[in-house]
Amino acid sequence: MISRKITPRIEHYYKSTKKALLIDGARQVGKTFTIREFGKSHFKSFIEINFIRTPEAKSIFRGADGSDSILLRLSAFTTQKLIKDDTLIFFDEVQECPELVTAIKFLVDEGSYRYILSGSLLGVELKDIVSAPVGYMDIWKMYPLDFEEFASAIGVSSRIIDSLRDSFEGRKAVDEVVHKRMMELFRLYLVVGGMPAAVQKYLDTNNIQDVLAEQQAIIRLYKVDISKYDPQEKLYLDDIFDLIPSELNAKNKRFILKKLNENAKFNRYESSFLWLKHAGVALPTYNVEEPVIPLKLSRLRNLFKLFQNDVGLLASQYADGLQLKILSGDNTINFGSVFENYVAQELYAHGFDDLYYFNSKKQGELDFVIEQDSHVVPIEVKSGKDYERHNALSNVMQNADYDIQKAYVLCNDNISVKGRILYLPIYMTMFIKKKVMTPLIYRVDVQDLK
Repeated sequence: MISRKITPRIEHYYKSTKKALLIDGARQVGKTFTIREFGKSHFKSFIEINFIRTPEAKSIFRGADGSDSILLRLSAFTTQKLIKDDTLIFFDEVQECPELVTAIKFLVDEGSYRYILSGSLLGVELKDIVSAPVGYMDIWKMYPLDFEEFASAIGVSSRIIDSLRDSFEGRKAVDEVVHKRMMELFRLYLVVGGMPAAVQKYLDTNNIQDVLAEQQAIIRLYKVDISKYDPQEKLYLDDIFDLIPSELNAKNKRFILKKLNENAKFNRYESSFLWLKHAGVALPTYNVEEPVIPLKLSRLRNLFKLFQNDVGLLASQYADGLQLKILSGDNTINFGSVFENYVAQELYAHGFDDLYYFNSKKQGELDFVIEQDSHVVPIEVKSGKDYERHNALSNVMQNADYDIQKAYVLCNDNISVKGRILYLPIYMTMFIKKKVMTPLIYRVDVQDLK
């Protein structure tokens, strides 16, 4: 069984709070399976209600005047026993029943049972709900398997992952045999990606063509979602989605609106880009005018790169035969777009909700800039051998106004350090994470004011 990092977090959550939990994320990232496995293994009674498979379940919440009414209807709807203090009720595809999201506070207040919710397109369908149950429910994002989860699913031991983490933190080279094997595994991840169905298909068959069929089925599902959206906008959505691979393969990787329409204006298409972002299908990375804290203040909303939410899906959209060239490490192919998509996907999964890049005519372009430890950290992604050539990064590092303390260059080679630049094998993106904020305790002495 594929294990997910979010599972122990869910376990801790249900031990530490009585609130409900809503798991958000794109289709096919494993939300339902993860919740189902958790519920069945941690509660005596697990009740699952899917509002797409059983649309009549929506009537449980319509016109209900409180928890007693809802629970009465719920007990009549399900044949499973409601065991007080040991039942988890799972509401799936909640975008089909927005009344539930506003009613959950009554159920949490009543306190007899525990609740977990999930769905797709939540960022699209539920964004206008004004009475979200603050204080009664937390919302977490779920993503495709990141590289560490993928490595674990393939069979890499936690001991190896721990040794790699030690190398990353100690800035010391990885054993060459381990490094070579991890690079092979990384190239496999570029092809298979992190969608659980594709990963499971690889584990079952080792057949890349079978994996490709799973990925293409997911893409078709995404296109069905797009077609259901506002009919007047769906052509823009479809065109934008189809252009992601070719735009990332272009020289500057920036999304060019003129590819959609010669007279395209950003304001006209902005809602379509936002739909793809809120649906979790695409990962925008915005240009910033300067690499200084806070990056959000210098963001240019009409200049951006658009990455796929899963690198395996991206690879599946390129020409036939690319998968074999990636797996063999063919040096005649420019894998820049695939490498960068992997990095964007990892950073999003590791807590960087907003991604940025920097581009200046005078200084050049940085692939990514992130905020870490109250500093800007540039990231350059190099898929070729000449990874120590990075004019833009050198220019930015020399600019005293930016006060850059460190930078990462992600490449195919082993760990090395030169000045403030840390060269990392690209698979070590799995250790670049947003720092968890420690509690900030501050007290004021008011004794003299009493």
